[in-house]
Amino acid sequence: MYQKILVPLDSSKLAECALPHVINMGKDGAVGEVTLLNVVTVYISGHSEYPGGIDINAIRENLFMESRKYLADVEARLASEGIKVKTESLEGNRPADIISEYAQKNGIDMIVIATHGYTGLKKLMFGSVALGILHESHIPVLLIRPES
Repeated sequence: MYQKILVPLDSSKLAECALPHVINMGKDGAVGEVTLLNVVTVYISGHSEYPGGIDINAIRENLFMESRKYLADVEARLASEGIKVKTESLEGNRPADIISEYAQKNGIDMIVIATHGYTGLKKLMFGSVALGILHESHIPVLLIRPES
């Protein structure tokens, strides 16, 4: 049994392909608690307010509000399946690093993440958060390839 499972989500349907697998693990009694993690990326060049009235702090707060709302919706779906869920929204520009660090600092037993399944040149050009986690993580990583 995995006491703590981390499911990184980026608000995409592709990332949510991991959820049915997590639900099945929960129904089989293989999961104690699931943490849904969303990494919020805010690009700032060092100023909290730009000329013309663009307030970066307001943008950041809006992004975090959207992240929390999205995670609450997913949390409700998993909770309705009887799974104990918590959510986290963290800020960072390198999601793979943020996810791996979070897992290590919070005693996560396994990371479950969907992958695009890119190969060859496409993988080199686009990079991959899942691949980064696979290389960075010191705990098991379950990669879910979405069905086509």
